[in-house]
Amino acid sequence: MGKAKGKHVEKALSTVKINRLKAAGWYPDGNGLYLVVSKSGSRRWILRIMVHGKRRDIGLGGHRDVTLAMAREETQRMRRQVLDGLDPIVERKKKKKKISTFDECLMAVHAANAPTWSPKYANQWLKTVSDNASPKLGSRPMDSITSADIVSVLSPIWVEKDETARRLKQRLHVIFDWARVNLDGYENANPVAGVKQGLPKVSREVTHFRSMDYKKIPEFLIALKASSQSINVKLALEFTILTAARSGEIRGANWSEFDRENSLWIRPKDKMKNKKEHKIPLGARCLEILDEIEPISGKSELVFPSSVNWTKQMSDMTLLQALKRLGETCTIHGYRSSFRNWTAEKTSYPRDVCEMALAHSLENKVEAAYKRTDLLEKRRLLMKDWEVFLLADPCHV
Repeated sequence: MGKAKGKHVEKALSTVKINRLKAAGWYPDGNGLYLVVSKSGSRRWILRIMVHGKRRDIGLGGHRDVTLAMAREETQRMRRQVLDGLDPIVERKKKKKKISTFDECLMAVHAANAPTWSPKYANQWLKTVSDNASPKLGSRPMDSITSADIVSVLSPIWVEKDETARRLKQRLHVIFDWARVNLDGYENANPVAGVKQGLPKVSREVTHFRSMDYKKIPEFLIALKASSQSINVKLALEFTILTAARSGEIRGANWSEFDRENSLWIRPKDKMKNKKEHKIPLGARCLEILDEIEPISGKSELVFPSSVNWTKQMSDMTLLQALKRLGETCTIHGYRSSFRNWTAEKTSYPRDVCEMALAHSLENKVEAAYKRTDLLEKRRLLMKDWEVFLLADPCHV
């Protein structure tokens, strides 16, 4: 082994000395860094260092590609890694490992969560991200995406489509959090955190679903029944109002969910927004509607299927168009607000009974933890009163 003459000193090599070397051997530079000259004349850098009590020889590259200054810099970096308890070879492998692209992570997150989401929400979730973020970030490795990139995605819709932008931001945050947990070698901070600082301030006013004055609903139901719209649409809309249920719950209702003997509609937890089973008491008119729609829906598993294809759900737009044809500007969801306003102004039922009728979770988490009943019998009385109100003579409402 060739050795430098005299006492070993830090940084023993220089460009001039290296150019003069001809004999094969290991030539030290200090800090464990050696220039190894082979018999064939090739030259490469080796770092000899103790890692976790064992000697490791780590190649730093050929002399032709790695200069003396570069080799010294890499030596210092690896020595710092050892002081931090890391293995430089393991860390190098992590760095070389291919990091998944944004679109690959997007699809992985979607695949992992879609089974617990409704099909409609799963499609919306994916569409929001793929339409707005994938064109700019799709093919990019996750570790190359910065906060500035996230701002560039959100900026075009931050003001004009504030609700979409808010949802997109939340979904991007989920994707990068997933990457930190699931991708080997990806240790970047979540680039979505703190991006608001780079976005314009938006005054977001809370908007509510347009609802109908509950006093007008009895008259509206009369007009609905007398209209020339298809029978399945009329019955679906009336059933929605009578039960104060969400549109999606009505359109996705299956015959297997109904216990007509006990006048109950039992919504399974996997179909509920709050992931809890919900029992809806059915009044006399609701049971009549089920009897009327049964021969119409035929062999369909759906109670209120589409008129075009009886194996598929009726669309939300179908019900909304039915309202528009009757000159109404309210939304389907707005009838839930109408129901809640009626309970507050015209009844003395406790707040928790009214909220449970809408399948709302109790705001007070301590109270919710102790309240284990679904108040079914009290809700049965409430929904009976609601039905009586809706079917009363409008002149006496």
